[in-house]
Amino acid sequence: MRMAGLVGAGGLALALVAAAATGTAGATPSSTGISHRNVRVCPAPPRGYAACDAILHETVAPNGKPVPNTTPSGYGPADLQSAYNLAAAAASAGGTQTVGIVDAYDDPNAASDLSVYRSQFGLPPCTTANGCFRKVNQSGGTSYPRANGGWAQEISLDLDMVSAICPNCHILLVEANSSTLANLGTAVNEAVRLGANEVSNSYGGSESSSDPTYDTDYYKHAGVAITASSGDNGYGVEYPAASQYVTAAGGTTLTRASGTTRGWTETAWSGAGSGCSAYDAQPAWQSSVANISSVCSRRAVADVSADANPNTGVAVYDSYKYRGESGWLVFGGTSVASPIIASVYALAGNAASVTYGSYPYGHTSSLYDVVSGSNGSCGTDLCNAGSGWDGPTGLGTPDGTGGF
Repeated sequence: MRMAGLVGAGGLALALVAAAATGTAGATPSSTGISHRNVRVCPAPPRGYAACDAILHETVAPNGKPVPNTTPSGYGPADLQSAYNLAAAAASAGGTQTVGIVDAYDDPNAASDLSVYRSQFGLPPCTTANGCFRKVNQSGGTSYPRANGGWAQEISLDLDMVSAICPNCHILLVEANSSTLANLGTAVNEAVRLGANEVSNSYGGSESSSDPTYDTDYYKHAGVAITASSGDNGYGVEYPAASQYVTAAGGTTLTRASGTTRGWTETAWSGAGSGCSAYDAQPAWQSSVANISSVCSRRAVADVSADANPNTGVAVYDSYKYRGESGWLVFGGTSVASPIIASVYALAGNAASVTYGSYPYGHTSSLYDVVSGSNGSCGTDLCNAGSGWDGPTGLGTPDGTGGF
């Protein structure tokens, strides 16, 4: 079955797109009148709430209306497995693992959309009937919260990324009643209670003095690998990525590089969140890293990273129509990176023995170091990619499962 490449409506290559990486980017026209723009699917949240970190990459007609993709556009499973040296592990590992996905509100089409994505790319079925997929509310029941189009797109993105990286994994979707950090945290606890080995959180909100309490109430789960998106606003920290008990997933721009041994190259994505927490203590595994200790006395973000630039985005199927868009869509944002990293943890199968986000710090040789690009003008490693740890990309991106 044909795998999705970077081909959008009208046969245009996404790699040629020059639209801005964050916000609702102004459309960039081509000679055909077709243009592209990037749109955040969740609005900025008030204090105490979180927003999803998904960014929709739209193809736009001359009249300003989105042009639907009739076939998948953006990177598919084979692309991502190739880029991160995961094809062999994806074919054989993950069958004993359950990846938890925590999001707010309900996606009523989650199960059927997941089936479309997996069928398109020849992945094994993952359904409620065969026991692979389960959807619950934040209390573990089946009385779901109200539907929300933006969060439904986020849910589809998360489910599809777990499928792409770990097709043998079980998937548990826990839908929080609302996007408050308290409800989302309660959903994390429920995912762990129901047996998730890894839990991905593709959302974030402003830091606050409550964060250390939220850490212990919601994100401190020994023996469970919990990941969180670092954010899409460039240099600056959001929560729960700032929690000392999660693996904070930053973002890169992932492009093909024919003629190289890897076949791919990455630079720091300008939208990736990073920085030094105002409230969370620095975990022990960061304090010995010179690039961190020289610029930050508290928790530094990010830890690792993966593709997040919507201009090098991923294929997602979502039928819950929102903003006039449905079907095959292209997404970026660090919402892509968090479920990718959670799924690599699942392929590695080490979650029960790892100490929160510490494992990659002792296994940097199994990561691709990202050494160029920036997400701001802080003037330090907190926003400038370079050798070793840096804020936008952390220690680097997966090179197989050895770093997890």
